[in-house]
Amino acid sequence: MQPTKTIAEKLRLFIVILTPILITQLSMYAMNFFDTMMSGQAGSFDLAGVAIGSSLWVPIYTGLSGILLALTPLIAQSIGAKQREDVPFTLIQGVYLSIAVSAAIVIVGFFVLNPILSLMSLEGEVERIAREYLIGLSFGIVPLFMYTALRCFIDSLGQTRVSMVITLLSLPVNVFFNYVLIFGAFGFPRLGGVGAGYATAITYWFIFFITIYVLLRIPRFATYHLFGTFYRVSFSKWKEILRLGLPIGFTIFFETSIFAAVTLLMSSFDTATIAAHQAAINFASFLYMLPLSIAFTLTITVGYEVGAHRIKDAKQYSYLGMGLAIAMGVFAGLVIYALRGSVAVLYTNDPDVAWLIQQFLIYSIFFQLSDAIATPIQGVLRGHKDVNIPFVMALISFWVIGLPTGFILANYTSLGAYGYWIGLITGLAVCALGLLWRLLNVQRRLEMNLGKQ
Repeated sequence: MQPTKTIAEKLRLFIVILTPILITQLSMYAMNFFDTMMSGQAGSFDLAGVAIGSSLWVPIYTGLSGILLALTPLIAQSIGAKQREDVPFTLIQGVYLSIAVSAAIVIVGFFVLNPILSLMSLEGEVERIAREYLIGLSFGIVPLFMYTALRCFIDSLGQTRVSMVITLLSLPVNVFFNYVLIFGAFGFPRLGGVGAGYATAITYWFIFFITIYVLLRIPRFATYHLFGTFYRVSFSKWKEILRLGLPIGFTIFFETSIFAAVTLLMSSFDTATIAAHQAAINFASFLYMLPLSIAFTLTITVGYEVGAHRIKDAKQYSYLGMGLAIAMGVFAGLVIYALRGSVAVLYTNDPDVAWLIQQFLIYSIFFQLSDAIATPIQGVLRGHKDVNIPFVMALISFWVIGLPTGFILANYTSLGAYGYWIGLITGLAVCALGLLWRLLNVQRRLEMNLGKQ
């Protein structure tokens, strides 16, 4: 990061930071995308099982890794304020915290996985695949969360191309092991959808070790001497990270977990409907990486400018990013509508499931438009370290308004499964409006406070 003077300079810098983040996010989610798509080619039970497993894992990962996203504004503001010496200590404490979070996930998962799956009334084979897929994936949870903390440091320096290269290197690894473990190639056992979980775990370890190598060998990172000093666990620093990170994590969790809740509620429908629903969610979530990447970029740029007390520049970055997100959201909606038939056949050879996927994809267009507003604003507010009110807004929008609306429409109208999607769209729209109101208030209050100094 460096200071900019004109809108044109900001746009160029924003794109320079955004492009690698976008490619990184698309590549990271592509692992889940390929897990689901390649499993679908192994059979409808494999598609449904992996889709169910993914729907349970993604909100847990995105929500709890959201806690670690607090490292990005903390480090970005330290760099903006020229407090370089604080960076290694903050990062290492974040790594310690990531290990603790990983351990908690594995321990809790050991006790609750079977009860959760049993509540879903799934067919026996679908339940088995979902369970064993998650068990396989669990072997990669620790390196995944440690990588998340290390990536926050890399991105906070504006070196987002490094994260991009690491992820791009890992994607072929994931596809290769998916192929050999799902379909039993080159002498490996044919595990079906379960193999996708083990392939993903292997990939997470690969990403982690590559990242460690990069941090030790590239001078821009090595000068921080991240691993040169042994730091004891600092619960006071954990408290600082958690104070900022927990609301971020819960905000993301409430948004993503509602999809898992809908999957639980939709278990009363047949396997074809469940598989189609999850395939459509999988593809829509892939496109969600567009506004999410813009949000990450906004956290970096806004956090840097706020740390340097350049509020006008922070506002310009905010509206620049929001405008870009809306344009991308419209584009994503057009892509979904135009290619929905082609997308459906990527996931299944069953014509009935393919038809249902196309219907769900039409509803997902409205996801893109609401996410294009709400998600970037969340990134801006994180750059301001404003996270508590957005957390409350997410809770109310998705769980008090969105989910009950979907339940009523799905069970008391002729909409059936589509009713849940309308409920999701409603929650996203309400959240977007609330976050916009919050952003305007935060900006106005900050300008007033600086004007008094």
